Amino acid sequence: MTMDPIDRQLLQDFQRDLPLVARPYAAMAERLGIGETEVIDRLDRLTNSGAVSRVGAVLRPHTVGASTLAAMAVPTDRLDSVAALVSAYPEVNHNYQRDHRLNLWFVVATTSAEAVHGVLDDIHQRTGLTVLNLPLEQDFHIDLGFELSWT
Repeated sequence: MTMDPIDRQLLQDFQRDLPLVARPYAAMAERLGIGETEVIDRLDRLTNSGAVSRVGAVLRPHTVGASTLAAMAVPTDRLDSVAALVSAYPEVNHNYQRDHRLNLWFVVATTSAEAVHGVLDDIHQRTGLTVLNLPLEQDFHIDLGFELSWT
């Protein structure tokens, strides 16, 4: 996908410190020198193209609701279909493949520990595969922003 300088500035400048105001996209637009609707349209285009995976806050774990890291050992011939099933849950914010016996990893975030267990149980029931629940024991701050380079 081709990105213009405004797309690049949007991605670079707002990885962190999304404005905490009633209309964050308007504040972003003002800083970028464009309209609020254009910011929304650009983010929508960047998300639909796969350049952006999500737009939203990152909160300290268990500040609001509950979450867990989960892993599964999925037969290779079922990996794509199981990953698609897992990704279809609105409570799953991402999943990824690893080169390991436990080859599918994902995070479930929801309103309560009971709801987390409900999602994990449902995935187990629908796939017939064991879902390993790896709840947080100690949190670490990981800066999810990074310097983007454009070539």
